[in-house]
Amino acid sequence: MPDDIRLPIVEEEAHVLKRATDIEHVTVRTVPEQEQVVVRDEVRREHVEIKRVAVEREVDRAPDVREEDGVTIIPVLEERLVVEKRLFLVEEIHVYRSAHAEAVELPTTLRRTRVDVDRIDLTETQEDVHGRT
Repeated sequence: MPDDIRLPIVEEEAHVLKRATDIEHVTVRTVPEQEQVVVRDEVRREHVEIKRVAVEREVDRAPDVREEDGVTIIPVLEERLVVEKRLFLVEEIHVYRSAHAEAVELPTTLRRTRVDVDRIDLTETQEDVHGRT
């Protein structure tokens, strides 16, 4: 078969080449800030008055600590020797409470951090260098 004609088959191939390119520079700065402020609030104070009330009464058992009309009553006991032992309520301690509020102002410092971000687009810079705009 000398009359055979051979045709070469040509094939093209495509290859993708990748390379890393900086396109942007980013600068991040933190800036601490302070602000002087006055904090306003209310402070509550309680005043306690102690009053000893003599009772001198014999009791069968120790009374509990109790509260009457906002007054805390604490029994004070002693044992006394009589022909037989008896329990006497010697006194009570009455605790009175009163409260008042007053406004206060306290200077203080509040801190916060501000973040500034600056960006430089390198693609625009490269186009200017190559004369392309």
